[in-house]
Amino acid sequence: MFIFASMKFEIQGKDSNSKARAGKISTAHGEIETPIFMPVGTVASVKSVHQRELKEDIKAQIILGNTYHLYLRPGIEILNQAGGLHKFMNWDRPILTDSGGFQVYSLSDRRKVSEEGVRFKSHIDGSYHMFTPEYSMEIQRNIGADIIMAFDELTGIPAEYKDAKRAMHVTHRWLERCRAWLNGNPALYGYEQTLYPIVQGNSFLDLRRESAEFVANFGADGNAIGGLSVGEPEEVMYEITDLVTDILPQDKPRYLMGVGTPWNILECIALGVDQFDCVMPTRNARNGMLFTWNGVMNMKNAKWKDDFSALDESGTSYVDSYYSKAYVRHLFVAEEYLGKQIASVHNLAFYLDLVRTAREHIIRGDFNEWKDRVIPQLRVRL
Repeated sequence: MFIFASMKFEIQGKDSNSKARAGKISTAHGEIETPIFMPVGTVASVKSVHQRELKEDIKAQIILGNTYHLYLRPGIEILNQAGGLHKFMNWDRPILTDSGGFQVYSLSDRRKVSEEGVRFKSHIDGSYHMFTPEYSMEIQRNIGADIIMAFDELTGIPAEYKDAKRAMHVTHRWLERCRAWLNGNPALYGYEQTLYPIVQGNSFLDLRRESAEFVANFGADGNAIGGLSVGEPEEVMYEITDLVTDILPQDKPRYLMGVGTPWNILECIALGVDQFDCVMPTRNARNGMLFTWNGVMNMKNAKWKDDFSALDESGTSYVDSYYSKAYVRHLFVAEEYLGKQIASVHNLAFYLDLVRTAREHIIRGDFNEWKDRVIPQLRVRL
């Protein structure tokens, strides 16, 4: 059987006054223009959004799946029988899966970490399971994502230095085990998968430097920065990101996991990040919060009650001109699920428009000046 090679990355433009760059990632399931935002499809579904809308209206180029949740439901046996997650959910574009490390970390009262891996209790039925680096790779192999993440241990911010250092070294040892398993087991579904190591180290700059150097020397085709966007001040996120991107290879894509607001994304693009994901656009949408080029709107506010103007005059999705603010507010007040669907499509389309516009300014060379102009408006509460 012919096996498609793993991904490639090409830098196509750089900003003149920041570390921002525009690039192209090539995978077996298509190309991804960077910088890119990746909608989160935790359980083989981006919440409230059809795959057709993801393609045609949101213009998503890649989405995420979640190893922990897909392992529990529908299970790797079903995904393997389907021919992988792409076929199971009828998505023919690239997919990235996280390793399950963050979800296991979030089960603080249901898990036990050892050198071997993490034993945890399912949030669904209370059953016990064990994730090791090898088993995380096996699950992700059966899911079939184009880009897969190394199994890591993270610590919340703030943390004790000794705990952050121990978790970082565990993460490094687990990374070697991930690679050994992948090298010893053949590809499925006719294409190679690309493993991203994850930089850890909490908020300690010396640990972050050590971890970034370890990951840089690992020689992967792409790298990730984890353990941020967990409640730390924005300034800490930016400082760590700036440090790490100076160390990670310039010719490989960099993925900042779980970030964030529109202004977080633009600031971190300026720091040299290429890939982003976050549940914020869909989670906030379901609560009535919309991100726009003019600022942030709470659609439950009474001020929109008789505002019959388009949802977002400058928006790129069909919902922005198709529905009025008054109508969408009515849906939220009436607790109609359509309101959540409209808001989810809008927010995701906005996020993709945001990174697409950022890319255009990077190629032009004026990204940093543009970023500094638009961020104050993006943060306005309308």
